[in-house]
Amino acid sequence: MHHFARRTAGFTAVLAAAGLVLAGCGDDDDKGDSVKSGMASMTGMVTSMMSPGSGTGSPTRTGEESTGTTGATATTGASAEGTKIATPGGEIAVDGDIYEKYTQLGGPTGTLGLPLEAEEKGPEDGEYQDFAGGTIYEAKDGDPHVVWGEIRKAWEDNGGAQGQLGYPVSDEKDIPGGKQSDFSGGTITWVNGTITVTPK
Repeated sequence: MHHFARRTAGFTAVLAAAGLVLAGCGDDDDKGDSVKSGMASMTGMVTSMMSPGSGTGSPTRTGEESTGTTGATATTGASAEGTKIATPGGEIAVDGDIYEKYTQLGGPTGTLGLPLEAEEKGPEDGEYQDFAGGTIYEAKDGDPHVVWGEIRKAWEDNGGAQGQLGYPVSDEKDIPGGKQSDFSGGTITWVNGTITVTPK
């Protein structure tokens, strides 16, 4: 219990320090870059606090100008913006639209957690990437969407992106009594613990 209290106090101190850095440090001319690099550093620090001794979760950003900030090593190039996340299995890249969706959901400290593997090609030139808390799927000409939990299990049991339901066209949303995800070929609902698959 004593270890938990120390970790909580340390976590609070890191968040307070990071807040001060993000709120006021840096020149006004490059404040946007300063905030981005500060956020990357803070994400790495928070993840390190959450996983003591593991050295995991520290992002290394790509597709931007070099910031010179520890934990936010950046490179320039024509590639889409992305991140390399340190995981127990080594660094794993998260790029492009999947990266944008991942950061919207909080990155390594968000609901998806750490990436489990690199982005992979899906059916019909789509893409997907698995994370500890779910998977982000993107059809070739679509937007990235998260599929997780019981809805993901039911979708995979019905063939996933290769099945009749196809790729997700929405994120999971709240409905009375449960959740729903929409797919190009139908919907899956989870209401009061019961899964219902409805093809179009």
